[in-house]
Amino acid sequence: MDIYQKIIVWVLPVLLAITLHEVAHGWVARYLGDSTAAKLGRLSLNPIKHIDPIGTVLVPAIMILLPGNFLFGWAKPVPVDVNKLGSPKIDMAIVAVAGPLSNLVMAILWALLIKLNISDNVNPNSLEHTLVLMGLAGVIINLILMVLNLIPLPPLDGGRVVAGLLPDKLSVKYARIEPYGLFIIVGLLFTGVLNAIIVTPFTMSFDLVEMIVDLPSIEMAPYWELLFPSNK
Repeated sequence: MDIYQKIIVWVLPVLLAITLHEVAHGWVARYLGDSTAAKLGRLSLNPIKHIDPIGTVLVPAIMILLPGNFLFGWAKPVPVDVNKLGSPKIDMAIVAVAGPLSNLVMAILWALLIKLNISDNVNPNSLEHTLVLMGLAGVIINLILMVLNLIPLPPLDGGRVVAGLLPDKLSVKYARIEPYGLFIIVGLLFTGVLNAIIVTPFTMSFDLVEMIVDLPSIEMAPYWELLFPSNK
């Protein structure tokens, strides 16, 4: 694929994955008593309200253009006032889990799009061909975001879940990692360690989605090669 095809295939899945991940946090927070995100207009499905110029645009664009098979990015976090939640620690953990769960649901929906359009005889220039590639991109980005965010490191969602489950004193100490969490993740990314950490849970998650939707694995192979030609 050329650069224009890559942009067409990846932009919508990336924007939806990041946007709905954040909106899911806000929706659940409002249900549990905190309407901060709603008052700030952050429950909107408009991606512009959630775009972080670096995390949503620059970093994913670089990762798409570089050889390899890892995509990384983030949106502006949805604000949550923990003091407005009914049971602050547990509710915050529930709010955190909502993001990765939304990515799993989206991965399944993108997989259904693949199933509806994949065929042995699809014309490479057809709409169906593009939709399968876009669907595969959607499954990939959503499962990467799900697995990545479940890493138990603040400020990732997995870190917030752990903090919510720990006793109060340990939770406070654990939360002190948060200012350094993003730097740790970026460091792990550029040293290749992050890829090694998530590859197994990503593969297991992809296999699960394939099983749920009953995707034809053999027919998927050519599309993987188109998205990631460096894997040949």
